[in-house]
Amino acid sequence: MEKQVIIKETKIYKFGEILVGLDSEDIEESVEVEIKRKFAEIAELTLLNYSTTDKSPVKSLLFDHAVGEILNAQMSVVKLITFKS
Repeated sequence: MEKQVIIKETKIYKFGEILVGLDSEDIEESVEVEIKRKFAEIAELTLLNYSTTDKSPVKSLLFDHAVGEILNAQMSVVKLITFKS
């Protein structure tokens, strides 16, 4: 009897993708998805810089604040483009 092997692929999401809520189902080309991709890239660059330099309590505080502001800006821009009056 032959055994079947089932391989399930799991995408590992980057920090920026998780932050802005991008997932593998976001393959459509819409303005909203493009905005999320751009902000995800900004978050990745921010994390890369933070993780490759010396840390201090103040720098950690600034990193946390910057990440929160990136998220707030992304959500505000998406809200603006999807707003229907």
